Amino acid sequence: MKTRSILLNSRPQGMPTQENFKFTEEDLPELQEGEVLLKALYVSVDPYMRGRMSDAKSYAAPYKVHEPIMGGIVAEVVESRNNQYKKGTIVEGRLPWQTYSISQGKGLNVIDPDLAPLGYYLGVLGMPGLTAYFGLLRIGDPKEGETVVVSGAAGAVGTVVGQIAKIKGCRVVGIAGSDDKMKYLQGKLGFDEAINYKTTDNIAAALEAACPDGVDIYFDNVGGEISDAVYPLLNNFARIAVCGQISLYNTTTQPTGPRVEPILLRTKSLMKGFIVGDYASDFRQGVKELAAWVKDGKLQYEQTITDGFDQIPDAFLGLFKGENTGKQLVHVADPGEE
Repeated sequence: MKTRSILLNSRPQGMPTQENFKFTEEDLPELQEGEVLLKALYVSVDPYMRGRMSDAKSYAAPYKVHEPIMGGIVAEVVESRNNQYKKGTIVEGRLPWQTYSISQGKGLNVIDPDLAPLGYYLGVLGMPGLTAYFGLLRIGDPKEGETVVVSGAAGAVGTVVGQIAKIKGCRVVGIAGSDDKMKYLQGKLGFDEAINYKTTDNIAAALEAACPDGVDIYFDNVGGEISDAVYPLLNNFARIAVCGQISLYNTTTQPTGPRVEPILLRTKSLMKGFIVGDYASDFRQGVKELAAWVKDGKLQYEQTITDGFDQIPDAFLGLFKGENTGKQLVHVADPGEE
């Protein structure tokens, strides 16, 4: 059995390019007792992966150069020597960017393809959905009538954050990067206001107009100048969930900006960084409630799906250009395909 792999060829300086990736093909070893052979069906590409391409200290170990990149993948068990997994079982887990891979079964989650589309297990019912769920509910602690601002609002996490905030009775303002995304946020997802940061000359003024009663919760996926514009609008006892800083991931120098500490002190606000793994013990609860909202139609979910294993690097690079709406996935194969 041969497998194709995508390796980290070199560590990027600034924005990653195709040269940072390398495609290889090799033979897989014979399956051993306790192992399963997995065929990749859907591959998730996520902004946090940019941090792991660097060797700087972070909350997750860096990828190793000349080894396959790892990420969220939905896969099919095509051969098994592990009693826990039968042939044909669909699983989700952190796996290498390979068309076929071998696993001992640890960290794999069996999923039900009849409950939701397979891609949802990498999105609204997976890491992005759980990130939105715990970040908003545990840190933001939304209350009816409060104003919630979401940056990166049309992305995999932001779309879920805004909708959960609406379920909780909040006023929601989303910041995104195109007029089509603004229409999607307000039209389909029910956001109260949306701001196109790429065409708005004065973000601070636009936010002030969209948030006449100030900001109670800021869910920060972006950082940088957009966050700088939000901070002066914080109400007393505001909560800031720092989820991502995509505007800064590819910078090669240390940026400077307004000092947020005086605002936090004056408003007695909470600012907390987090990663979804902090809440791993409660994942089952989160998935259960997210699935119920999806089933009841309270939670809509968009996926941007690119076809073909060869397209994974392009799909990843597109994240930093704002090309995706909702979760960016790459479809590699279908279950049962030879």
